[in-house]
Amino acid sequence: MHKDPDVAIFGFWVFMMSDLIFFGVVFAIYITMIGATAGGPGPRELFDFGSLFAQTMLLLTSSLTVGIATVTMKHQRSQASFLFWVVLTLVLGLGFLVLELYDFSAMAAKGGVPQRSGYLSAFFGLVPLHGLHVTFGCLWMLVLIAQIWCVGMVDIIKLRFLRLALFWHFLDLIWIGIFSVVYFGGWIYG
Repeated sequence: MHKDPDVAIFGFWVFMMSDLIFFGVVFAIYITMIGATAGGPGPRELFDFGSLFAQTMLLLTSSLTVGIATVTMKHQRSQASFLFWVVLTLVLGLGFLVLELYDFSAMAAKGGVPQRSGYLSAFFGLVPLHGLHVTFGCLWMLVLIAQIWCVGMVDIIKLRFLRLALFWHFLDLIWIGIFSVVYFGGWIYG
């Protein structure tokens, strides 16, 4: 284990930047396919903005709660207080995933499936990719919670949590891009 957290976290920053490039490519594909509906349903027919607003609020609130968990850890508050904020972040993330899956099933019921058009293929290449990242973030939280229960808040666990918090904030930034470009932009230009 590295003594300097800055050195230890550098590799994680490299991963994050490569993930950002990957998301950038998938966003570019989506943008080029936005009008390629092949006569099928487009954004205006498929999107439920009430659900999307709820998803956005869940994910942005989870960014706040993971930030509070980070501050709690930094100021060495009780382990129970820290775990409360991590579990709340997990619940908010799971709520986001449930709503997203519900939206995907509602879209499929309206004929909005990936094989229907280039637009829908691009949509289902981008949005579920973000959902998959949120899923892995939730699994990561579960593993950290288990590790904290087993060994407590040791330095290595704190460093792992800082990486998780960075990852979680990154996912919120990606979601803002998805909401702006995919949902809002798709509704305007699609």
